[in-house]
Amino acid sequence: MLKNVNLLFCGLLFCGLAIADVPAEQVVEVEHLLAFVESSGCTFIRNGDQHAATDSVSHIQKKYDYYRDDIENTEDFIRYSATKSVLSGKYYTVRCPGQEIMRAQDWLMAELEHYRESRETK
Repeated sequence: MLKNVNLLFCGLLFCGLAIADVPAEQVVEVEHLLAFVESSGCTFIRNGDQHAATDSVSHIQKKYDYYRDDIENTEDFIRYSATKSVLSGKYYTVRCPGQEIMRAQDWLMAELEHYRESRETK
């Protein structure tokens, strides 16, 4: 019985290690982008429907979890999780206070660039 439990544990551990994701050094970037979206106060527009930033983080996280095997870097995270609807093909857009509506992908790429630059100067 104990041998079976050990085999099960080793199997689960191996499966956990086999799940793809962004490299460890870029996990911080993904976490930053999720926090950025959540605290942005912006409205996300998906398929013509408006969503609060907090709801959008949940949606992006679900897509991130679904596409983890395809994601190799932070740019892939944005492309797969926060760019457009898989069903309709329509791009997600973002409406932030005092700014024009823009594609969510462009908005997040700009924030990623800003984040990377701020880390380089430290």
